Amino acid sequence: MSTVQTRYDFTAIEEKWRSRWLAAKTWKVEAEPSRRKYYVLEMFPYPSGRIHMGHVRNYTIGDVVARYRRMRGDNVIHPMGWDAFGLPAENAAIKHGTHPARWTYDNIDYMRGQLQRLGLSYDWDRELATCDPAYYRWEQLFFCKMYEKGLAYRKLTTVNWCGPCQTVLANEQVINGACWRCDTQVTPKEMNGWFLKITAYAEELLAGCDQLPGWPEKVLTMQRNWIGKSTGAEIAFPVEGDHDPLIIFTTRPDTIFGATFMSLAPEHPLVAKLSRGTERESEVSAFVERTRAARRSLKPGEEPPKEGVFTGGYCLNPFTGSRLPIYAANFVLMEYGTGAVMAVPAHDQRDFEFARQYRLPVVPVVQPAGETLTGATMTAAHEGPGVLADSGPFSGLESEEAKTAITRRAEELHIGRRRITYRLRDWGISRQRYWGAPIPIIYCDRCGIRPVPAEQLPVVLPTDVNFESSGKSPLHTLESFIHTECPSCHGPARRETDTMDTFMESSWYFARYTCPDSQDGPLEKKAAAYWLPVDQYVGGVEHAILHLLYSRFFTKVLRDLGYLSIDEPFTNMLTQGMVIKDGAKMSKSKGNVVDPNELIAKYGADTVRLFSMFAAPPERDLEWNDQGVEGAFRFLSRIHRFIGDHLAMLQNAARELPSNLSAADRTLHRKTHQTIRKVSRDVEGGFQFNTAISAVMELTNTLLALNGPEIEQKPDPAVNRRAVETVLTLLFPMVPHLCAELWEEIGHPEPLDNQSWPEYDPEAAKEDEITVVIQVKGKVRGRLQVVPGTPAAELEQLALADDKVKGFIGDAPVRKVIVVPDKLVNIVI
Repeated sequence: MSTVQTRYDFTAIEEKWRSRWLAAKTWKVEAEPSRRKYYVLEMFPYPSGRIHMGHVRNYTIGDVVARYRRMRGDNVIHPMGWDAFGLPAENAAIKHGTHPARWTYDNIDYMRGQLQRLGLSYDWDRELATCDPAYYRWEQLFFCKMYEKGLAYRKLTTVNWCGPCQTVLANEQVINGACWRCDTQVTPKEMNGWFLKITAYAEELLAGCDQLPGWPEKVLTMQRNWIGKSTGAEIAFPVEGDHDPLIIFTTRPDTIFGATFMSLAPEHPLVAKLSRGTERESEVSAFVERTRAARRSLKPGEEPPKEGVFTGGYCLNPFTGSRLPIYAANFVLMEYGTGAVMAVPAHDQRDFEFARQYRLPVVPVVQPAGETLTGATMTAAHEGPGVLADSGPFSGLESEEAKTAITRRAEELHIGRRRITYRLRDWGISRQRYWGAPIPIIYCDRCGIRPVPAEQLPVVLPTDVNFESSGKSPLHTLESFIHTECPSCHGPARRETDTMDTFMESSWYFARYTCPDSQDGPLEKKAAAYWLPVDQYVGGVEHAILHLLYSRFFTKVLRDLGYLSIDEPFTNMLTQGMVIKDGAKMSKSKGNVVDPNELIAKYGADTVRLFSMFAAPPERDLEWNDQGVEGAFRFLSRIHRFIGDHLAMLQNAARELPSNLSAADRTLHRKTHQTIRKVSRDVEGGFQFNTAISAVMELTNTLLALNGPEIEQKPDPAVNRRAVETVLTLLFPMVPHLCAELWEEIGHPEPLDNQSWPEYDPEAAKEDEITVVIQVKGKVRGRLQVVPGTPAAELEQLALADDKVKGFIGDAPVRKVIVVPDKLVNIVI
């Protein structure tokens, strides 16, 4: 017989099982069409060199789900890889005089060891790194096919430019007007760039949000708002002078008779044209520059005080013929609609405030029921519906009816049309940095733009480069890379030197995991069809918009290109909370970081995993607590000590329970099945691991108490063994090393990895007696001890017959008796 060491030697236990699992490739998985599959995935990490507690929590959540689903009999795929391209590697190369590839792969090796030390059950044969040409080769193929379909295109655009980083930044990478990485103020810059036409899928992306019940509503709301669908009308306003008509988009065509001025985005080309060569030119130009600078310093969601400047130009209202002054306004965005807004101050609050500030007319044309609005007395805009007034032939129509009628009239006059617009803009993927996947495009003076032929892919990122201290990409001056042959005329040509946005790599990696070694194509249809979509995705809410939106877009594109047969990539989404210490998110800058390596060395990986799951529900922020970690370690030590102290009894116990259970047997047996029921429901019903662990702790406490030295009649060894097996089985997804070790020690030849999740017996889980509360006039006046499931009629009779309750009823007639079975009897008098 083996013996458990008295001391909980977590280091030896965890090393033993980690080595065994990795050597045996315990979690290697293949597609089995006859079995139910389950795909669990955590958002893969950037190989920065060290994992932090946020990583630990994220990956432990996914691992607990994976282990649980295996025990439920599913064929579980649980892969891991590395989001390996990006600016940090390049900055590190410049700073430390190393190559980004070496820096990246060294970090991957180190972080892989850290993840393995946590006992995470990954199929390491599926590991991938996005900086590997074998991976980005297929990404380049997708780009070429998108180009052929018109989904990838090049255009001149104004971008956020960071000088020190020498790259374009997405709007989301500009924080308070500064670069998210180097904190330098960004500047606008015009340049050619490559875009993916995500707007072609705007409606499907929006409609798809209604088909994702397994996603948090806050994430779906963020996605819907980012797509930003608006239905309205596009109407042309003639501009005085030699100018094209001004096209506006409005969701309120019913208010067009109340338009009193026009607001343009400062970037609108007409702003400069109208003021050029006039006395207003310098004032307008200064306003535009001031507005651009102010916008760069705004915090997310913040709006500046409303401000504008008259351009000197006028347009005509096509329905009234009235002359409207044209203003540039800082609250109008070029990204929305056409960058031009028909200003109706009586029915839009922003327009109202602007009109009052600049003393512009306010003309109400939609009158609410029972009121008569006048521009002179209005203190706020009326933005709701009503009946049209002073609107020519449309007067008297309800505002919703008028929207349709006025839009139809604009179409008849050939001055407008019904239009749907989206806030969503096409995805700019060009990055002027080195460490990324080269954009597979060739420029030929004779043939124009040509995609690299599929047989010439991948366009490999060259490694023989020298980095400038300025951060400028060496690809821009690397002659051996730039000069190539045109695939059409075979004459001299130039390669594109921009690389792809790293969101490209993370937008399809989940699909490549299904066939990471495929050489014949990016995806194997059978494997992808079996494993996809991902059943459970786990990651931070900070990726709720772009990463998830781009992944959804990529999935639809790959479906339309014939590679996938699914519409959505992730069936269920769990956004875990942050790890908080001293009231703030853990970060080096705040000095509140807890090093996972130090914790594992002091307490073991199982303790770290247990605390991460027990301290808070997964979707909530986890407040770091050193005492909580100590408590988790003490709990595991108690389990270890109990089994060590009772090992012979547990090893020699009968495998079947006795036919006649003693009182102690019944108590422990009942608690065992109640715990299985509770844990199963908590895990299955929303991954409430914290309450599940609490239930196992209660069972453990009951087990220890009933076997205490002062207890004369202890439970039968078979009942004790069954309770111990239940504790180890239920805890195994959270605490794999220790549970596997103790399972083996109590005499099981088959490893715990191969065990099924336990089922509870409803009869065994029933209480012998329960307490039912009796209320009279809403106050507790008595209690009944009854058998669970006692019929309502019997509970009512027992309550009314209770002597104490009779005293509170007295001579008052009983009007009603409300019975909640197994809980309470409420007597109304």
